Amino acid sequence: MTERTPLVSLGDLAWDVLAKPDTMLLPGGDTTGRMELSGGGSAANLAVWAQRCAFPATFVGKIGRDRFGELATAELRAEGVRTALTLSDEHPTGVILALIDRRGQRAMLTGQGADWELLPGELPLDVLRRAGHLHLTAWSLFRHPPRAAALEAARVAKAAGATLSLDPGSFQMIQQLGRDPFLRIVDGVPFDVIFPNDDEARAMSGERHPDAALDWFRARYPHALVVLKMDEDGVMIEGPDCARVQVPATRDPLIDATGAGDAFGGAFLAGWLRHGDARRAAELAVQVGGWVVSRFGARAPADDDLRARLVRVGAVQEPA
Repeated sequence: MTERTPLVSLGDLAWDVLAKPDTMLLPGGDTTGRMELSGGGSAANLAVWAQRCAFPATFVGKIGRDRFGELATAELRAEGVRTALTLSDEHPTGVILALIDRRGQRAMLTGQGADWELLPGELPLDVLRRAGHLHLTAWSLFRHPPRAAALEAARVAKAAGATLSLDPGSFQMIQQLGRDPFLRIVDGVPFDVIFPNDDEARAMSGERHPDAALDWFRARYPHALVVLKMDEDGVMIEGPDCARVQVPATRDPLIDATGAGDAFGGAFLAGWLRHGDARRAAELAVQVGGWVVSRFGARAPADDDLRARLVRVGAVQEPA
């Protein structure tokens, strides 16, 4: 019998440029600040954080045959994430600029690289047919050609028995595409778990209050577990086998929110896929999300604090 691949995350792998200016940026001006370069991309970040929570992850995507692609791939593999990559000679590896303000909130400028050019014929069907779970981000759904590839990946994995999750990705991209066109696309994805944040939930549902937005999601997608990320208010979850419950956020200071939602999703899936308890998975995820926002970057080096948190919530065992 062929061994299943526990978690496959498909979508964007890019090179992140993080910039946190010390003062306001002015046209024609100069300022100092903090800069960092690292591998990024929402789907890739999620795979890293599942792996850090001791749940095996594989990343599927497309990168340029260039130095940025080599560096981003090397960082994934150093984290223990397996990769199934298509290399492009025509399109460079994507680059994402994250501008971080003094409050730690980020604005993203995404360069459309090779990850936006994944074609259905480039999918690793053997990996998808062995997937126990497939995760997609809406970055693969906002435009063609990756939309066709993502939808085909969902069809192949689901037909082979996988569960499926979706991150809506970006409230601004939802608004640019249009709410109704976006919902028509999402309605065609047979997901079992959806991870909207506050802004994405409002953009999709039209509801401003989290409880009302969660009501809307449960009515429209009654088969799915809804995991509503609410920043400093924690997370609210409800699904067909899970009564509505809110798990509070940690009290970690906000330094940089880049990648926190991806880290939350990776940790949540690591817990939920391991034991099936959505509340326990959320408790793990808020600890990981809190750790990430109190560091600079989506994948700050693991430290004793992170390891202690993972031990405390039962994600990993204490070293002997």
